[in-house]
Amino acid sequence: MMAAMPSPPDDLHNALDVLLSRFSTADLTQSVRHLIKQYREGTPPADVVLGSEIDVAAYAGYRMPATFAAVSAALRHVAAVAPDFTPRTHVDIGGGTGAAVWAAAQVWPVLEKVTVLEQAQSAISLGERLAKRSGSPAVRAARWTRSVIRAGVEKPPADLVTMSYVLGELPTASLEGVVRSVAADAGMVVLIEPGTPAGYARIVAARDILLEQGLSVVAPCPHDQACPIPSGRDWCHLSTRLNRSALHRQVKTGVLSFEDEKFSYVAASAQRWPKAANRVLRHPLKRKGLVSLELCTDEDGLTQEIITKRQGELYKRARDITWGDEWPPR
Repeated sequence: MMAAMPSPPDDLHNALDVLLSRFSTADLTQSVRHLIKQYREGTPPADVVLGSEIDVAAYAGYRMPATFAAVSAALRHVAAVAPDFTPRTHVDIGGGTGAAVWAAAQVWPVLEKVTVLEQAQSAISLGERLAKRSGSPAVRAARWTRSVIRAGVEKPPADLVTMSYVLGELPTASLEGVVRSVAADAGMVVLIEPGTPAGYARIVAARDILLEQGLSVVAPCPHDQACPIPSGRDWCHLSTRLNRSALHRQVKTGVLSFEDEKFSYVAASAQRWPKAANRVLRHPLKRKGLVSLELCTDEDGLTQEIITKRQGELYKRARDITWGDEWPPR
């Protein structure tokens, strides 16, 4: 699913630019290349060492904008389906340098109290420094706590609990315990993983656990039934496009002014919210006089719907639909 472009706020862009400008572009680029090399060689994320100040700065410049974009896209889907959900408290687990709390504060400016649980002290220190430059009072006053993510995650109750790009760092045997503890005393749980077959598999497993706990899926699924996508043949994911700043492009040695971040996610709540409409699973096929949509639906599973010009206003609305949107739109 291709979500709309959720641009990081100016204060986050500015905070990252100030942070990265303390180092030479050559040194940042070298550090980013080293990080990428570790990931491509299969180094477990938990074993990637951010031992120096430049390493953690490079990591923030390399990953924070994309993580922000993915979390923001997921949270905006939640806000669309549950418009009366107005969280005052937010706990982000395995929060890294804080991308998720910036995203949540942009989606819900009413947030008042934010807690970030993170294992790496270097990430905490940098995240706190960046947060001080936020325009959100809740982000500026966020409480950062060092915590190892394990089966029994110790966290305060919260209206919103997020965990992004963390499940893949955990031993497989601990996934169930972590998900159950994350969901405890949470008004809304949002879990995000890379938009790969492996990341989607973890989200499906987490979704099943959340349903077993009595929670109901809020997004992206329009139902609480088993995922209708055939196992091993395909996977459900989204892609969100984000703008790159000039410094961001330099650090990543990128040519394009944008990048696409692919991710899978699930949002669930103990409260029953109205279900999403059918969800568009692929780029809509738009030809002269018609739009073809691949949909995930409540009653019919995976279906295809064709809207023609003869359908007037509905056709006009279909021309504006993108990958990941609800159909029909609200």
